[in-house]
Amino acid sequence: MADVVPIRPAARVLVLDPEGRVLLFGARLVDLDTPPGPVLYWYTPGGQVEPGETAREAAVRELVEEIGLAVDAAALEGPVWLRRAVAPLLGVPTDHRETYFVLRDVVHTVDVSGQTEHEAYEDSPHRWWSAQEIRASDQTFFPAELADGLPLVLDGPWSGPPRMLS
Repeated sequence: MADVVPIRPAARVLVLDPEGRVLLFGARLVDLDTPPGPVLYWYTPGGQVEPGETAREAAVRELVEEIGLAVDAAALEGPVWLRRAVAPLLGVPTDHRETYFVLRDVVHTVDVSGQTEHEAYEDSPHRWWSAQEIRASDQTFFPAELADGLPLVLDGPWSGPPRMLS
């Protein structure tokens, strides 16, 4: 019998500043036994949906924990994207099922003091990226369609069904 891959529902947020740049974190951890190294890939704020929590509620909670930004759930647009990918999470193959929301016109200094112990250990860098910078970069970004999908989101507000990403 094949090994069962754990399913991880997650809520992620495209945090956009007034210039249309998206806030991303740089993942540096392969697993908990290896010290953080250089950035492996860039990703949006967000994380696991806890039992009994909706994706929107998880997105709001994750924004407080990861960047120190409290927002009303109604401020989030979407969901705008849905993504499913089987990929390692700290060395364990995991079935990620991600729901993406948008938060626009954010002017905020990132405060990582609410991060979990493992997030703090990773000490991920963060920065604001434009779609053009992402497209021109040799770095890896998740979702892979981020640079191509951002212009559609920037034209918002989002009013259609969520777009499926690979």
